[in-house]
Amino acid sequence: MIGRLTGRVVEEGDEGTVVLDVVGVGYEVTVPLGTLGRARGIAADAEGITLFVHTHVREDALLLYGFATREDRAAFRVLIGISNIGPKIAVAILSALAAGELAAVIARRETTRLTAIPGVGKKTAERLVLELKDKLVALPSAPLSPAAPPPAPTGSKQDLLHSALTRMGYRPAEAERAVAALGARVETAPLGELVRDALALLSR
Repeated sequence: MIGRLTGRVVEEGDEGTVVLDVVGVGYEVTVPLGTLGRARGIAADAEGITLFVHTHVREDALLLYGFATREDRAAFRVLIGISNIGPKIAVAILSALAAGELAAVIARRETTRLTAIPGVGKKTAERLVLELKDKLVALPSAPLSPAAPPPAPTGSKQDLLHSALTRMGYRPAEAERAVAALGARVETAPLGELVRDALALLSR
């Protein structure tokens, strides 16, 4: 089983896949949104990144899922252990909430945060809260208290949203497309809500 890969991203697909070149061998890996940006922020080498990998074996395929941290990988494994939660929904959840934030959301029973994620309905959100409440607490480095408020933003809302999306690993063109799709709401809605809606648009 493959547990970790370190290399250079040579391709980025439209369906959340990347090709990681590791000493001349290209591995196709599915990653949650924002993984590349966070992995690049962690990497000591500007040319390469490290992904913590879960190897998912099916009868017809061997699939690799990559994460910026061990905690995100551990959360993915907990999620796919829940009935009717497959890798696709688990990736969608971790695209919206990193492991620590997911643990905090579960601890506070914030089902509305979960139902905002594409593919997660009310019943699924309630089941996640019920089944994860004692499992994610044990994840290393998973904060259970609310995250500190972000610093006061400066600049136009469009620029802030664009910057937030590119820092999460999106290409500038993708960020521009999401900002344009949100239209006039960009200047009136809260930034957190805009980021959530932009992520939903980009995951379609």
